[in-house]
Amino acid sequence: MTFSRFLFLFLLVVLVSGLFAYSVEASTPETVLVPKFWVLFGFLAGLTVIAYFAASVGIAKGGEISVYAIMGSVVLKLLLSMVLVLVYLLKIKVNSINFATQFFSLYFLFTAFEVYCLLRNLRHQNKT
Repeated sequence: MTFSRFLFLFLLVVLVSGLFAYSVEASTPETVLVPKFWVLFGFLAGLTVIAYFAASVGIAKGGEISVYAIMGSVVLKLLLSMVLVLVYLLKIKVNSINFATQFFSLYFLFTAFEVYCLLRNLRHQNKT
């Protein structure tokens, strides 16, 4: 899968999940989303694109580098996400269950999509 194909599909995922979050927020009378939800959303989306790019460059180099690139991008994404959670929780007081639910749903959505696309790259590599 080329990087432009990934970006196209990722923008579709971001658009659908963003519209879902917006419709949930607009349809309920009280505030459902945590404060600065769209900052979390944008940060995780941007981090996913960067992690996928780093992993795909490693896959293109092949060999042992591809394994290190994939694992490194996943670990870096996890660590930067944990830093974001730490800073967020220190600056903003929120309901912890509500925050954890929304953060991990976004994190796992974007990570699952990234892993799916990386596996498609690896499967294509194994067929050739």
